[in-house]
Amino acid sequence: MKKFNIRKVLDGLTAASSSSSSSATAQPGTPRENDVVQETLQSEHFQLCKTVRHGFPYQPSSMAFDPVQKILAVGTQTGALRLFGRAGVECYCQHESGAAVIQLQFLINEGALVSALADDSIHLWNLRQKIPAILHSLKFNRERITYCHLPFQSKWLYIGSERGNIHIVNVESFTLSGYVIMWNKAIELSTKTHPGPVVHISDNPMDEGKLLIGFECGVVVLWDLKSKKADYRYNYDEAIHSVAWHHEGKQFVCSHSDGTLTTWNIRAPAKPAQIITPHGKQPKDGKKPEPCKPILKVEYKTTRAGLDDGVLIVDGKLERCLSSHVMFSLSYFHTSTVLVYCDRYPIFESPYPLSIHESPVTCCEYFADCPSELIPALYSVGSRQKRQGYSKKEWPISGGNWGQGTQTYPEIIVTGHADGTIKFWDASALMLQVLYKLKTAKVFERARGKEEKPSTDIVDEDPFAIQTLFWCPESRMLCVAGVSAHVIIYRFSKQEVTTEVLLEVRMQCEFSEVDSPDPGGEQTPTLPTPAAPSSPQEAEPPNQLTAGVNSSEGARDNIPCLQVRSSPLKQSPGYQVELVVQLVWVSGEPPQQITSLAVNSSFGLVVFGNSNGLAVVDYVQKTLLLNLGTSELYSPSDPCQRQPRSPRKPHIPTASSHMSRLSNLYSQSVKKLRSSHFRNFLLPSNLNHFLILSPFGFSFFVHPQTCRLDGKDNAFTRSRSSSVTSIDRESREAISSFYFCESFPRKSDSLASPCLLVGTTQGSVMMVALGLQPGGDQKLQQPLSTLVQLKGGILTMALLDAAGTLLPPSCEAWYDPNASDEEKEKVRRRRPATPPSSQEGQDSQFAVLCSEKQAKVVAMPSQTSIYKHNITETSFVLRVDVVQMAGAYCIACFCANGHIMTLSLPSLRPLLDINYLPLTDMRIARTFCFSNLGQALYLTSPTEIQRITYSQETCDNLQEMLSELFTPVETPEAPNRGFFKGLFGGGAQSLDREDLFGETAAGKASRSLAQHIPGPGSMEGMKGAASGVVGDLARARVALDERGQKLGELEERTAAMMASAESFSKHAHDMMVKYKDKKWYQL
Repeated sequence: MKKFNIRKVLDGLTAASSSSSSSATAQPGTPRENDVVQETLQSEHFQLCKTVRHGFPYQPSSMAFDPVQKILAVGTQTGALRLFGRAGVECYCQHESGAAVIQLQFLINEGALVSALADDSIHLWNLRQKIPAILHSLKFNRERITYCHLPFQSKWLYIGSERGNIHIVNVESFTLSGYVIMWNKAIELSTKTHPGPVVHISDNPMDEGKLLIGFECGVVVLWDLKSKKADYRYNYDEAIHSVAWHHEGKQFVCSHSDGTLTTWNIRAPAKPAQIITPHGKQPKDGKKPEPCKPILKVEYKTTRAGLDDGVLIVDGKLERCLSSHVMFSLSYFHTSTVLVYCDRYPIFESPYPLSIHESPVTCCEYFADCPSELIPALYSVGSRQKRQGYSKKEWPISGGNWGQGTQTYPEIIVTGHADGTIKFWDASALMLQVLYKLKTAKVFERARGKEEKPSTDIVDEDPFAIQTLFWCPESRMLCVAGVSAHVIIYRFSKQEVTTEVLLEVRMQCEFSEVDSPDPGGEQTPTLPTPAAPSSPQEAEPPNQLTAGVNSSEGARDNIPCLQVRSSPLKQSPGYQVELVVQLVWVSGEPPQQITSLAVNSSFGLVVFGNSNGLAVVDYVQKTLLLNLGTSELYSPSDPCQRQPRSPRKPHIPTASSHMSRLSNLYSQSVKKLRSSHFRNFLLPSNLNHFLILSPFGFSFFVHPQTCRLDGKDNAFTRSRSSSVTSIDRESREAISSFYFCESFPRKSDSLASPCLLVGTTQGSVMMVALGLQPGGDQKLQQPLSTLVQLKGGILTMALLDAAGTLLPPSCEAWYDPNASDEEKEKVRRRRPATPPSSQEGQDSQFAVLCSEKQAKVVAMPSQTSIYKHNITETSFVLRVDVVQMAGAYCIACFCANGHIMTLSLPSLRPLLDINYLPLTDMRIARTFCFSNLGQALYLTSPTEIQRITYSQETCDNLQEMLSELFTPVETPEAPNRGFFKGLFGGGAQSLDREDLFGETAAGKASRSLAQHIPGPGSMEGMKGAASGVVGDLARARVALDERGQKLGELEERTAAMMASAESFSKHAHDMMVKYKDKKWYQL
C-alpha cells in the first residue's frame, strides 16, 4: 500500500494559493515547473511614475525667458508647462485645471514663475526644486484675465482684465492691492464706447512711475501711477495686438490687426511718427496701404553695436527685409523653427530633441541596455548628416544643471515617420539626442507631377509612411514595412557604396484552372528551359514591369504601389539597402498592408504577413522560401511541394493568374482611420498578391520566377484540421506575430532545431520547422498543427529555458557587409554550434504566449499548458512585451482601459496593476512600448514623447536623476547711466511701489473679486498637510492617555480590593484564635 504523505498535500495547497489568479492545467503525472524555477520578482520591485517628457511643446500658447538664469518656459493650450535649460535640462509640469496658459512671467533670478490661465487664475511656481510645485494660486471671480506684467525686481504684478481694468497683486502673499486702474478713468471722458480688453501693460524703461496701457480698440494710455491719472492718450483706427518700448523710453511701437506697425513719440500723441506695413507693398502718393494679416507680436530691440533704429522683431511671414539691419519673424506658436531672413543673423542649432514631429511619428520601438558600441557607431555615421549654416555662437539658453543619476546603461529609441524616415535617438540617462536619420524613400522613384502620381490607392497621402519596423541591436539588421505594402531590409556598414543597377525580381504565383483541385496531391508547375541573357545590357530594363497593366480602361494588375528607382543609388555610411519586397495589385485590387514582421540574422531569413498569409524570404540568397495563405496554416499539405526556387532562374510568367478572395478583416469604423498617420490597421482587399523582390548590387537582370499556390475561391474545400472547418475563419484571420527560436517542433523531439512561431488574430499559435543545411541551403518543413489556442489575437511570443531565463532569437555578430571576406568569416555564423537538448520525458523550455485577452505558458516539448492567466475580461491588451527586471523576467502589459500590469514568469502571478492612462487616442496605442529594466514610453501628443518607469529602484532614484533648473547666480548690476545723463536727469527713475500699492496707502481689495488658494508647495499647504498628521498624532496621544488613565484607575481599585481582602483575612484569623479552645457552652 502506497504511503500517504501530508507534506505533498501542503506543498500543493501552498502552490495553488500563490497562483490563485492563474490556473494550472498540467496533465496528470506532469511535475509542477514551479518546483524548479525559483521566481525572485515580487510586487515590491514595481512602482509606476512618469520620468521625463521630450519633444516640442504641443500647441504652445505663451513663452517667457529668464535672462539671468537662462531658462526658457513655454506654456501650452492644454495647461502644460515646459521648462528648458542647457542641453539635457528639461522639465514638465501640468496645471490641474488643464486650461490654456495665456501668459508666463519669470521672477527674474528668483527661481519662481507666474502663470496666467484661460480660466482666470494665476499661479506662482517654485522652480528651486527639481519637480516644480505651485506655491500660491489666485482665482478671479468677476473679471477675466487678459494680460499680465511683472516689472524687474518687483513684487507687484499688474493684471489686465477683459473689462479694461487693471488690478495689482502682491506675488509674495498673492493678495490683491486696493489700488485699481479703472478703464473709465484711463480713457478720455468724451469717449462713449468701451475700449475693450487690456492687451498690453508695461512700464517705461526710464521711468517706473509711468505705465503704458494698450486697449484692444486701438487706444494706448500713458498712466502716471503717483498722480493716478493719464498723461497722454494715443488713438489709432485699427485694433492693437502688442506694444513694445524703445530702450530709451521715448518711443514705442504697436502692431495692429491690419498688418501695420505704428511708431509713436510719447510727447506727440496726435499722430504716429511712422506707419509701415512689413507684409505688404508700400503705396505711393501717401495712400493707405492695403490691409494684410495681423501682426500678433512685435519686439523693439537694440544691437550691441548701438544702431540708432534698433532691431524690429515681428511675428508673421515676411517677403523682404525693410532695412539694411535686420527684421525677422518668430513663429513659435506654430512650428519649432525660427525663420531668419538676413544673412547677418543665422539661426542657432537647437540642442533639444524638437524634431520628433518633423514628420508625424507612425511607429516607435524602445531598446534599453543595448550593446555599448552601438551608440558611438550610430553617432559616427549620423554626425555627417548635420546641416550647415548655423550660428557659431553659444546657445543662449544654458541654465540649470544635469542630474547625478546612477543609470548608466545605453538606451535607444527608434521612430518611424510618415515621410518614410527612420530616426535613431540616444535616450540614455533621461536625455534624448538624435543619432542617425535614415530616409527609406530614396529607394523609390518620386512622382514629379500629378500624372506621375504613385499607382496606389492604399493611402491618400504619405505613400512612404512606415507601418512597422524590426531592429536587432546585436546584428544591426533593420527591416521596415511601409503602408504601400513594401518591405525593405537594411544592413549597417561604415563604408560608402554606390549601387549601379537596381534590379527588380518578380515572383509570380500561378494557380490551377480547375475549380476543385485534387485533395490528394498538388500539381507541380513545369519550368521552362533557362535562357538567361548573356549580359546585363541585353536584358530589358530592370524596373520596367512588362507584365503589369495600368490603363484607364483596364484594371491595374501585376504592378507595385511604388516604383523602385532605376538610377544609381549612392548609399552613405550607415544603413544600406539589402533587399526590397513589394506586394502588387491584382485585378484592380490593391495589396493589403503588412501587419507583422521579423528578421533573423543567424538564419538569414525575413518573414512578414498580412490578412492573406505569410511569406518567408532568404535575404542572403534572395530566394522566396515559403508563401502560405492563412487557411493553409491549418492544412495538412506539405508546403515543400510548392517547390520554391531561386529567382536567378528565368521564367516567363503565365498571364492567367487567379488569387483567393478574402473578405475584409476590420469593420468600417476601423477603416476610417486609414487616412491618419498612424496606420496599424489592415486595409480591405479580397485577394492574395504577388511578391516583388528587389536585390541591390546585382550586375545582371533576373526574370520572374513562377511558383504555385493552391486553387481558387472554392479551393478551400479540402480537408482541414478539426480546429478550422469553414471559410468564415479564413476571412477574418490574419497573421499578427512572429518569433524565431530554437525549440522542439514535435513532442517526441529531444534536440532543439530552428523554428518559427506564428501567431494569428484568432489566437492560434503554430510552429514551422526550419531545416538549415550546412551549405547554407534552407528548406521549410511542413507546418505542424496548432500549438495552442488563446482568446484574442496573438501579440507577443517568447521562449524561456528551464531556469526561467529568456532565450532570445539567435543572431550573428555584426560584420561590415562591404568589408573583406576574411573579416566577414571571422564573425559570421549562420547556426549555433550546440543547440539545446531535452532529456526524454522532461520539459526543458517554456513558451510564453500573450494575446489580447490572456497569457499562457506552455512546457516544451510536451506542449502542455501549465499556466494560464486572464489579463482582462472587459477590455483588451494593446501592447505586451517580455522584459527583464531586477535580474529576472516578467510580462508587461498595457490595456485599452488604461491599466498597466506585470506578471511573473513562468507562474504568471500578478505583480503590478495600476490604472494609469485610459486610451483616448490611437496614437498612444500605436506608439506605446515597453523595454527592459522597467522603462516604457509612448507618444503623449503628436510632438512629444512621454517616458515612464515601472521600476521601484528607478522611482527611488528619480530625484537624483532629474536635472536642476535653478542655479544661484548674482543679479547683474544695471549699466552705468553716464555723467551727463545723471547730471541732467536723463537716467532711469525708480519708484517705491510699496507706498502706492501697500495696504496702508491703497487699502484692501474686495474679497469677492478673487479667491486665494494655497498651493501644495506653499507653507500653508505644507502646514495643512502637516496639521492633518499632527492632528492624528494628537488624537492618538489623547486616546492613549485616556487608556492609561483608565488602566490606572483599574489598578487602584484592584489594590483597594486586595487591601480589603487582607483585612478580612486578618479579622477571620483573630476570631479563629479567640474561639479556638473554648467549648460550645462557653460561647
